[in-house]
Amino acid sequence: MSLFSNPITQKRLLRFKQMKRAYYSFWLLLFIYGISLFSECICNNIPLYVHFNGQSYFPLIWYYPDDLFTGSGKMTRPDYKRIHQSKSFRQDPDNWMLFPIHPFGPNESVSPNSIQIDNQVYVTFDCQPVLGHVQITKDRKIYSAYQMEAFTHMDDKNLKGQPLEKICQLHKTFVTGIDRRFNNESSQRISVEMKRSDAPPYTISLSTYTRRVSPPGKLRLIFRQAPVFSKPFQIVFAPKNQGDVYVVAGHELWEGTSIEGKIFQLTDQQKKHLINQATIRFQTIIESTQMQVNDILFKVQFEKEDVRFPFRPVVGHPLGLDSAGRDVLSRILHGLRISMTFGMLLVICSMVLGICLGGIQGYYGGWIDLLGQRMTEIWSALPFLYIMILIGSVLGRSFILLLVCYGMFNWIGISYYMRAEFLRLRHLSFVEAAQTQGLPTWRILLFHILPNALTPIITFVPFSLVGAIGALAALDYLGFGLPPPTPSWGELLAQAQSFRWAWWLILYPSFSLFIVMLLGVFIGEGIRNAYDPKPYCRMQ
Repeated sequence: MSLFSNPITQKRLLRFKQMKRAYYSFWLLLFIYGISLFSECICNNIPLYVHFNGQSYFPLIWYYPDDLFTGSGKMTRPDYKRIHQSKSFRQDPDNWMLFPIHPFGPNESVSPNSIQIDNQVYVTFDCQPVLGHVQITKDRKIYSAYQMEAFTHMDDKNLKGQPLEKICQLHKTFVTGIDRRFNNESSQRISVEMKRSDAPPYTISLSTYTRRVSPPGKLRLIFRQAPVFSKPFQIVFAPKNQGDVYVVAGHELWEGTSIEGKIFQLTDQQKKHLINQATIRFQTIIESTQMQVNDILFKVQFEKEDVRFPFRPVVGHPLGLDSAGRDVLSRILHGLRISMTFGMLLVICSMVLGICLGGIQGYYGGWIDLLGQRMTEIWSALPFLYIMILIGSVLGRSFILLLVCYGMFNWIGISYYMRAEFLRLRHLSFVEAAQTQGLPTWRILLFHILPNALTPIITFVPFSLVGAIGALAALDYLGFGLPPPTPSWGELLAQAQSFRWAWWLILYPSFSLFIVMLLGVFIGEGIRNAYDPKPYCRMQ
């Protein structure tokens, strides 16, 4: 009787299918992994098929040197995208290439010139607040003034020696605060709003004062008037032929207009300056400047989107680019295959090793079991991460080495369960019947005890797979996992830590890891319930 024709197995499969969440998660995870197995056919910079000079080539399967397509004499791997743009392919319609759906490989660094971005310079005018201050003496006379013309309509030099009450009528609380400071008494910050009939209101403030050894000789009063324009506005420039630029947005600002009741009119000299600065900004980054338009101070910023890696999602790269200019979608898809393959191989190796060692201990018992348990306990006490660091620094990092090192520790928990199952089953009647028939030990272990001891192991497989995928991502994140430039979700998350503003490096790898682990947990929950011997019941 085969395994799937067993009535108990069929009942468990039926129970698993009845759990729709687990059943659909199993097929969805299988489908995702199946797609990742064909990653080279979906995301790759190597064509699937090349027709050149009447011959057919399959670069995805076979290696062809650069000399075959270019005649350069080089036997290195060809750059198929560069060859595709050469004259032999552009001018001859019989020569053509068929690239994958997403023609970017996981280790291919994209040229910044190939990225389509908005090639415009945004000149932003941000109105600045008017600031000024005066220093007064104890008799409340102005000792010095700085940029007070907007508040007093008088030159700063003419304010010296004038009483403070001549330029503003102070509130009693403010006068008390001034006297307390000159008397060397601690005081909190004071700010008073002053209204004017012919101009916008402004505020006068005194900073917090802490008692000192001796009282101050002078105090500083800060005057602040809110920006005339509440919102910034823009003029947009675009490149023209022969290095010139022209206005594509904000024509009314360029020609002069009224905003919030105020006139905004650029002079010819200011227009020329803006054009020169915008032309320079198309070539390099420039600092912001200040400009006075109709006696109103503006901070002028010249903003343009530059291609600097990592770069946001754009046309052709829906998930963005990483710090080396590599396509994130391609690396996530290839990383999915590596993660799933690593997890399944690790689970299989760990299961085989744990079943063998735990089964031998449980079946024979005695000194074999005692010695095996002590060795297992000693081995489990070894620090896994330190050993990984040591072996990686001596032998280097590789997929096989990581699989072997991790597998040497991952079998321990499985061996405990198998030892307990074999200890329980070895004294049952069907095992004693097999022994009395003279069957060899290996046959009893493999065909009689093992099938009845697999229940806890099968229920642990999905959770072990999830743990292995998470462990690989964690090791790659810490820098002790797969060697670069191997595509890895953990490596993308490590880049996200360095470039925290690159949200696509955080969102998409984390989302992929979350989905795969969530599907694995759903499958494990379904298998656990399917193998649960207790019937479903509820209290009424």
